[in-house]
Amino acid sequence: MIGKTKTEEAPLIEARNVTRRLSGEIPVTLVHDIDLAIHRGEFTTITGPSGSGKSSLLYLLGLLDQPTEGTIFMDHIETSDLHEGDLARLRLTKLGFIFQFHFLLPEFTARENIMIPMRKLDRLHPAEMQARADEILAQLDISDHANKRPDQMSGGQRQRVAIARALANDPEVVLADESTGNLDSHNSEIVFDIFTKLAREDGRAVVAVTHERELADRADRKIHLVDGAIVSDN
Repeated sequence: MIGKTKTEEAPLIEARNVTRRLSGEIPVTLVHDIDLAIHRGEFTTITGPSGSGKSSLLYLLGLLDQPTEGTIFMDHIETSDLHEGDLARLRLTKLGFIFQFHFLLPEFTARENIMIPMRKLDRLHPAEMQARADEILAQLDISDHANKRPDQMSGGQRQRVAIARALANDPEVVLADESTGNLDSHNSEIVFDIFTKLAREDGRAVVAVTHERELADRADRKIHLVDGAIVSDN
């Protein structure tokens, strides 16, 4: 039996005619009339000049913002009429977020930071949470930092812990917003190698906003935005 291609499979996230506009004396359109499907096993980057709507689009795909017009579907679920509690549950179970600033809690160790999303979801017993955290730390080759607090780690190590935290609840989609913006070239390469493996080996959908063209070119798919609209998708 011939397998389906990514474009034939049902998307994990789909944006249909999505516009995000800020009201005010002078309304501002952040993204305009976006049609986009995100699939399993695909590493996608979003590029564009400053102010082009890259982060705004990512936050819409991640259900952190709601569109002014159009609809976001998450794994066949139409999200426009969902209450905040249902949206939060979808984010917690389906999505993992990584930002430019790691936002690790300074008073907790790497392991404890990774366990925070698991505690919120409340699916596992404490021993299972710790085992899961240690498993992810091992996968990202930072097991020796499990008991360190953020101030005891380098920037690259902290960002890998942030990636581990994003993977805590085994999400199908990983969303990253300028996650290499504060890293040197070596650590940026490490982060993008991790993203590539998450998509191609683990079968997750990975979407990363980046201004680094050389890194973006390594993705399976590159979406380029200008003035809130998609001008290329290849």
